[in-house]
Amino acid sequence: MSGILAGKRLLVTGVLTDASIAFHVAKIAQEEGADVILTGFGRLSLVERIAKRLPKPAPVIELDVTNQEHLDGLADRIREHQGEGAGIDGVVHSIAFGPQGVFNFLEGQWEDVSTAVHVSAYSLKSLTTACLPLMERGGSVVGLTFDAQFAWPKYDWMGIAKAALESTSRYLARDLGPRNIRCNLVSAGPVKSMAAKSIPGFEELADVWNHRAPVGWDLADPDPAARGVVGLLSDFFPKTTGEIVHVDGGVHMMGA
Repeated sequence: MSGILAGKRLLVTGVLTDASIAFHVAKIAQEEGADVILTGFGRLSLVERIAKRLPKPAPVIELDVTNQEHLDGLADRIREHQGEGAGIDGVVHSIAFGPQGVFNFLEGQWEDVSTAVHVSAYSLKSLTTACLPLMERGGSVVGLTFDAQFAWPKYDWMGIAKAALESTSRYLARDLGPRNIRCNLVSAGPVKSMAAKSIPGFEELADVWNHRAPVGWDLADPDPAARGVVGLLSDFFPKTTGEIVHVDGGVHMMGA
């Protein structure tokens, strides 16, 4: 099969509905020639059902990124689907979570904030290192962020978790570069996904894009961000690492 990901094997996390960026990454990656394995947390049956909507069937592995046993066994679980000696060429980190308490900056408690940082930022490191035994020939790690340069309305401690994610990606890029593993992020504009519904005041936050995106932005279309991820997974960016690629309609560069 031809395509910019022909022959590549990818692990994609974060598929929960077919409206998610992660689902569209998996879909486009398959259309571009990749073999895809998904991970799910909690409602595995839901992820398995959504996986059937992909162009080709994709196996689903249970993964809680805060569970060290899950992380320690991840490489073996992937090998069960690929066979001994197989590896992977790319990892997609599309994982974020914050308890409701993180959406109030001044009242946010460390118990909630630490959960958000663990799941949303530290997990990029723990997921990547769990996959290292399968990436001996190098590869690409791509995560999803929401521009942490600014203090967004309503986003509060999740914005700080995203800042930690962005810094984590740079340190991973530094330490894994000698292994020929690139680590980059796509900073996506807001998309009406399951994750978005958990953010109080999401509509107010997203309204910025209705007025300030020079090329426009469709809140219901995860495809542009997914294509950015697929591009970074491909060999078309062989010397790009530690980068944050904005796929946000241009909002990031607009002045006040």
